[in-house]
Amino acid sequence: MKRLLGMIAVACVGGMMALGAHSILIKGNQTTYIPGYQLPVKLASYGEKIAPIVGPDLTAAAENSVHAVVHIKTVYQQKPSNYDYFYDLKDFFGDQQQAPTLQGSGSGVIVAQDGYIITNNHVVEDASSVKVTLDNKRTYTAKVIGTDPKTDLALIKIDVKNLPTIPFGNSDKLRVGEWVLAVGNPFNLNSTVTAGIVSAMARDINILKGADGSGIEAFIQTDAVVNRGNSGGALVNQQGEMVGITSAIASPTGYYTGYSFAIPVNLVKKVYKDLKETGQVHRGFIGVMFNDIDGQFAEDKGLRDTQGVYVAKVLENSAAEKAGIKSNDIIIGIENVPVNGSSQLQEVIATKNPGEKIKISLIRNNKPFDLYVVLREKESEPELANSNISEAFDQLGASFKQVSTDLRVKLGVKYGLQINELKDGLLSNAGIKKGFIITQVDKKPVRSVEELMDFLQNKDGGILIEGIYPNGMRAYYGVGI
Repeated sequence: MKRLLGMIAVACVGGMMALGAHSILIKGNQTTYIPGYQLPVKLASYGEKIAPIVGPDLTAAAENSVHAVVHIKTVYQQKPSNYDYFYDLKDFFGDQQQAPTLQGSGSGVIVAQDGYIITNNHVVEDASSVKVTLDNKRTYTAKVIGTDPKTDLALIKIDVKNLPTIPFGNSDKLRVGEWVLAVGNPFNLNSTVTAGIVSAMARDINILKGADGSGIEAFIQTDAVVNRGNSGGALVNQQGEMVGITSAIASPTGYYTGYSFAIPVNLVKKVYKDLKETGQVHRGFIGVMFNDIDGQFAEDKGLRDTQGVYVAKVLENSAAEKAGIKSNDIIIGIENVPVNGSSQLQEVIATKNPGEKIKISLIRNNKPFDLYVVLREKESEPELANSNISEAFDQLGASFKQVSTDLRVKLGVKYGLQINELKDGLLSNAGIKKGFIITQVDKKPVRSVEELMDFLQNKDGGILIEGIYPNGMRAYYGVGI
């Protein structure tokens, strides 16, 4: 019995010593860090309350933004298919049959208390009716003030006063890894908020490029969940400031699969100001053709590193030429903002106005220096007058415009006429598409509408039309006259 009691006593003492040592270790300053959270979490000892996990508090940012994000519903008139040749005739004689309609939806952000709302161009483009539903569930008819397809932005307005707004932030200060909110109306669900981080800046995903490659893409990439209906909604930082307008997602299905893209607010501010004041956007134009620099390009050109944007060509009589920029220069910054890609360069220039003087930092012959450039407005390329075009020319079913300088440089052509509009006629019947650039007719160069008219008027039978599409594909068409 004495031996048994002694063994029990020894066991109890050993157990108490083990518990005491364990308690001393746990109560020390041992700390663990959980990725994605702002504060360290201390491990709790037995019997102690577990400390709450403290993450980024986005509640104030959400509350300050949901009231200024609206739901947009659009209606599109759809004419019957081409075989119904009597559609317009029915309409003339008062046939009451309604044309079929399509409906769309998206989001918008109130940026002025008197009813100005920023959204995406693709949300309201070609809409016959635009309705805006506020966070308080009241619905108003909106007027489209102006659109800018090159940035996928549009400005609309409703006649309401004292509306809540979201303040503009500064997208230049946004950093990869920073928390952001996407506020919008996916699947027609009003006032939906999702959170994520900025996963990349100045993304070019090639969805806005026009025929002349002039679309401006420098998207903010995030992993905040965005779906159909979020387009035109706000990307908001932790301070409740708008840093972008949601525009697109990367998805093979049309639904969110990992990444979404927003237009930087610094570009939004420029477009908003121009559309509000004049109904159209006026952009500064520097006048250079450029290339991104990767490892292979740097090796081929004998460059020391991949920093900046390579100037491939300076356009004649451009702002760049007058300022002294030369081919083979490397642009590394604009107004002290580092530039390390063509999308960044386009974004910074797109926020400037014609006539504005800006500082451009360059490298030439491995030596850095600065130049000052006075930006010019890009020359417009209006549709060419065709009031004196003959009956034979009208049969082509097309209108034309001059080929822009930068597109000519890009394609390596010295002249040509680009098809601006195309309807039923000889050209469309031959398989020619809109945007095609006619460079030769029967092996003779076409430099103007007058030359093309002369070829048509003095030709019997058929002609051979040669040219090139904006994507670089050359084509030949036989057209009967």
